[in-house]
Amino acid sequence: MSNSKLFRGTKKAVFLDRDGTINIEKEYLFRPEDFEFTPGAVEAIRLLNEAGYLVIVVTNQSGVARGFYGEEDVVNLHHYVDTLLRAEGARVDAWYYCPHHTAGRAPYNRGCDCRKPLPGMLWMAAQKYAIDLSSSWIVGDKMADIEAGLSAGCKPILVLTGYGVETSEELGDDLPCCSDLLAAAKLITAV
Repeated sequence: MSNSKLFRGTKKAVFLDRDGTINIEKEYLFRPEDFEFTPGAVEAIRLLNEAGYLVIVVTNQSGVARGFYGEEDVVNLHHYVDTLLRAEGARVDAWYYCPHHTAGRAPYNRGCDCRKPLPGMLWMAAQKYAIDLSSSWIVGDKMADIEAGLSAGCKPILVLTGYGVETSEELGDDLPCCSDLLAAAKLITAV
């Protein structure tokens, strides 16, 4: 993975956290029937698509390590979301998830470089999709999202959905903050 850190591509991307950013925060979400977009999320993703950004989701899914659901449940939920987005003329270009947690069950109970706040998922995407991380963004509602993006060299935006309000109180005025994903997409595409 160390070589991925040095990889420089030419495409620009917006990395999105999933829970609390794209969808309403629900602990250990894995059932399609429990999925709900945050207001404006579909329009935000479509706006980013139209502006030429790759839209890549990077999400910690410790529920796999904890035995609450399996990797196939994560993949099935992402396929379901893809279907909903396609029906609205929007798309996620790639989904990355980290199933690991040191307090979990084998074989997932290990440290890794893909669990945010580490930037491993961003590095993997950059290598696969020829992404220039310095001209890319990360949008999320937790400190782990912001730290992963900063470690990878992306520009961060905190959204106030999900855990964003609590995170903003920790951060103060140190980085861009938007009310939701749509406001963040408008900020990104206006640059």
